[in-house]
Amino acid sequence: MKKVADYIERIEIDSLWSGRHHVDWQLNRHVNVLSGVNGVGKSTILNRVVKHLMALSNEERTDDGVHITYNDTEAETVRFDVIRSFDRPVVNSELLNKITDIQLSTELDLQLYQLQREYLDYQVNLSNRMLAFFTSQAADAAQKAAETAMEKTHFFDLVDRLFLDTNKKIMRERNEILFMQHGEVIPPYRLSSGEKQILIILLTVLVENRRPCVLLMDEPEVSLHVEWQEKLIGLIRDLNPEAQIVLTTHSPAVIIDGWGDCVTDVADIVTDPD
Repeated sequence: MKKVADYIERIEIDSLWSGRHHVDWQLNRHVNVLSGVNGVGKSTILNRVVKHLMALSNEERTDDGVHITYNDTEAETVRFDVIRSFDRPVVNSELLNKITDIQLSTELDLQLYQLQREYLDYQVNLSNRMLAFFTSQAADAAQKAAETAMEKTHFFDLVDRLFLDTNKKIMRERNEILFMQHGEVIPPYRLSSGEKQILIILLTVLVENRRPCVLLMDEPEVSLHVEWQEKLIGLIRDLNPEAQIVLTTHSPAVIIDGWGDCVTDVADIVTDPD
């Protein structure tokens, strides 16, 4: 079994765009924001990293010019999640063709569908953790069990506050994610694009169970109200302080709440080979 790191320390890419430009990016343990003008290569860099990590997880060849240094020198990979921001129609999806019980039509819908399944697994894991605490002889077992139970409640509270202006509330007694609005049950697939987007991000973070992981996001502010953009990094850090955030953005609002020191301009990590 491959040893898994907690986070990424450095990303190197031998070349972008037909052999031109070398990338050398030193990462922060917690928050990394890549900025730059349109066309400079932000998404290209992130996509190369995602493709490399996916190849590693699928045990495919990775002679792709991407070199990643982890916090553990013996590690070969890292836990990671990818957030896709654009609510585009889904065409010829193999997963979509297998789904018959729900009408799904966009990429965000598919992400929500998959996260609903992961959320069910998360709840099972949560119950197992609580059972382990209660059956433990450790003196602090009851306190740990209470803290574990509060994780899901805290997530509910965060989402309810975000959706307060539209009078939507998560139905806390249900096993899947559903909302109540003016007495009507609202499935997540009927939310607006911005609501789907923030829910996907927070659910992705929640189901990691506070484990170390790398959250890769390309322009996560797309469709988000400016107030949600300002809160985004703080919300992620609140749900899982062990997550390493790596994102690209055009929005100053994303970093306005104290994250300015975490910004790296593409121009500062790209050099032309001699």
